[in-house]
Amino acid sequence: MADPAEAELWRERARGLRAVQDMAGADRAIAEAARLAPSDPLTAFLRAQSAYELGHPAAALFATAARLWPENPDVLKNHALALASEGRQADAEGLLARALAAWPDWLEGQRVLASLRFSHGDAETHDAGFAEAVKAQPRHQGLWLGWFTLRAQQRDWPAARRILDAAAAQLGETRPLAIARAFLASESGDLADAQARLAALAGVEDDFLALCRIRTALRGGDAATARDLALPLTATHLAGQVWPYLSTAWRLLGDPQAAWLDGDPLLHGVLDPGLSAAEIADLAALLRRLHTASLPYAEQSVRGGTQTDRSILLRHEPLLGTVRARAMDALRDFVSAIPPPDPGHPVLGRLRGGLRLSGSWSVRLGAGGFNVTHSHPVGWLSAVLYVALPDDPGPAPAGALHLGAPPDELGLDLAPYAVIPPRAGRMVVFPSILWHGTYPFAAGERLNIAFDVVPTSA
Repeated sequence: MADPAEAELWRERARGLRAVQDMAGADRAIAEAARLAPSDPLTAFLRAQSAYELGHPAAALFATAARLWPENPDVLKNHALALASEGRQADAEGLLARALAAWPDWLEGQRVLASLRFSHGDAETHDAGFAEAVKAQPRHQGLWLGWFTLRAQQRDWPAARRILDAAAAQLGETRPLAIARAFLASESGDLADAQARLAALAGVEDDFLALCRIRTALRGGDAATARDLALPLTATHLAGQVWPYLSTAWRLLGDPQAAWLDGDPLLHGVLDPGLSAAEIADLAALLRRLHTASLPYAEQSVRGGTQTDRSILLRHEPLLGTVRARAMDALRDFVSAIPPPDPGHPVLGRLRGGLRLSGSWSVRLGAGGFNVTHSHPVGWLSAVLYVALPDDPGPAPAGALHLGAPPDELGLDLAPYAVIPPRAGRMVVFPSILWHGTYPFAAGERLNIAFDVVPTSA
């Protein structure tokens, strides 16, 4: 007999266990809730989601949840992702395509369908859903901008420009389109046009535009303006995104605050989590099985390789649990030795109780592969554990991690603070707001686990 009240107690227990990242315990709790309330839509969804995040087969569970909660688009979306993760790519695409035929303005569905198609090798027609949707709803600005964003993430500037032109033909030159055109001009290298468009948007407040203004100032060699734009934003929700730009501006200006921000010496470490050679070999074999995509997702930093989905260190495999425990122990030791608290500092000013994963993934690169320079705005500390490396990556610094150098596309002459050659079994940790990337290598495989942590009060 169904018992909704007791099922709710088990759901609450599952939420508490998830908060402390006891994913297996949370899964058992939500399974018990599902047993007690087999027809409850929310419980069915949470049961499917728990299995999916742990890396168990979940498509059948999502199918059940979808029958109980057909109006919830998140159930449908995650059902498609589960199908794809189980090797049923055609079924995943078909499920989303059928839904989008009825609801072409479902932006998240369009994005996920395009992303699935792209990551499984369709680099040419993956965005056909957006093209069909704007035919059906040509005055839907969100669809046009979603399509533009997809192509902009791939740095396909001609296609992005064609989309904006077609959107303007339907909508006129709206303010959101004007912001997108300013971004496009800056990122595609037309500095004069970007500056003129940004001047025309003076006084307009927009998060996307704020970052565009900073990047354009740096591209134009105006570090002082970039600093003045970035500094007030460090007290806002954009802080995680603007700190690395402020570091860059301070360095260009010779301001000693760059050393205060990034550390002097640089705040980072090379750690040994204590994994044996056999554990590293087994980990490499496991990770290779999880890299099923053909191309990276467009929004990721990976070039010439793939990146896994979901939080890999929260999966069910015992070896990944061992890796997580050892890595977190090593990080706790690192945190205990960093400089004393500085209340005004974005890294040293954070509390130092417990540590919680805020994301984890694996990257597998092939010959010529690398990570473009980026930062992790929502993390506190970021780390990378090297699992498998090329026998001969090529001349140094091939395959190495670099820390502190700004993105190449900004055209700035700033060397990295540190260049760290990878070593299998070793882990490098650094502030999440620090620019980082990797150098291409000649041949072979470069396989790692990367993750972010945030501090907790525990």
